[in-house]
Amino acid sequence: MAVQRSTRADVALRQTQTPRDSEAFEQTLRPRKLAEYIGQGEIKGHVLVHVHAARSRNEPLGHTLLHGPPGLGKTTLACILAQEMGTQLRTASGPSIEKPGDLASLLTNLNQGDILFIDEIHRMRPAIEEVLYSAMEDFALDLVIGKGPSARSMRLDLKPFTLVGATTKIGSMSAPLRDRFVHQFKLAFYSNEEIRQIVERAAGILGVRFDDGAAQRIASCARATPRIANRLVRSIRDFAQVEGEQSITPHRVQSTLDALGIDARGLDRVDRAILSAIIEKFAGGPVGLSTLAAVTAEEEETLEDVYEPYLLQQGFLQRTPKGRIVTKHAYGVLGMECPQGVQAAML
Repeated sequence: MAVQRSTRADVALRQTQTPRDSEAFEQTLRPRKLAEYIGQGEIKGHVLVHVHAARSRNEPLGHTLLHGPPGLGKTTLACILAQEMGTQLRTASGPSIEKPGDLASLLTNLNQGDILFIDEIHRMRPAIEEVLYSAMEDFALDLVIGKGPSARSMRLDLKPFTLVGATTKIGSMSAPLRDRFVHQFKLAFYSNEEIRQIVERAAGILGVRFDDGAAQRIASCARATPRIANRLVRSIRDFAQVEGEQSITPHRVQSTLDALGIDARGLDRVDRAILSAIIEKFAGGPVGLSTLAAVTAEEEETLEDVYEPYLLQQGFLQRTPKGRIVTKHAYGVLGMECPQGVQAAML
């Protein structure tokens, strides 16, 4: 029998890990019950009603569409729906379903009341959507077997299930597919207080102790997004652990944010590069998305889906028919003086 030797790094890692650290490493920061889900109060209220009604009738939950910017908890909410309904969750993504047979395999393996979660559902091919219509309405699959004169249609009955779709671009979904969802919820950005609660919850799971003001400092630069808040907590914990600090102070938070290139408003290096490029290379705009992507060496979809929503929300960027332009607030956050002519045009 082969004996596995421990390296010096393995020994050091075991020495620095406490039982609490090891346990926390296995846990996820994703809440598992609706009671643990922070924020989105209106949506939670509706979900509680629909879940209670479906369970009292012993029926599957109505097909549900979740949409909104990335990182706001769409996948988390889908997992919670399965937990609250007491059913299994099967996951897939729109681009991964390449042919009707892939969708048929997913649907025929679902049990009564199971939830099928399809992320980025707007990226499904039209041929796949058409197969999904009958599955959503009639719990049946209409498939065409063979080609040419020998082709024949076949209907497969499915067990009643719930489709939960998530998308960052609800406008890119076809109207027939969008209208077949019984419940449609738009997830909004979180308040500063909600993000602070999420930060403190993550700290409790990870076994991290914050000094007064540290959690609030993280929340203020988390871009109103839980995913970013949780990522910052993990990063700051690592910096503090390496320095041998028992608790995280506001100074530790600030030094880590400086190292990560994140300022007090939550803008990172890419955000500032976008604003700087528009100001310095295009005199404040307007500039087209493809041109801006080439200048910043980022993909168009990344700029549009990841960076622009927060810049627009904070009032640093505007979309116009001619392209993107920066506002006078962008000049201030970059420490630049807004030209008089540009400032007058923006007022």
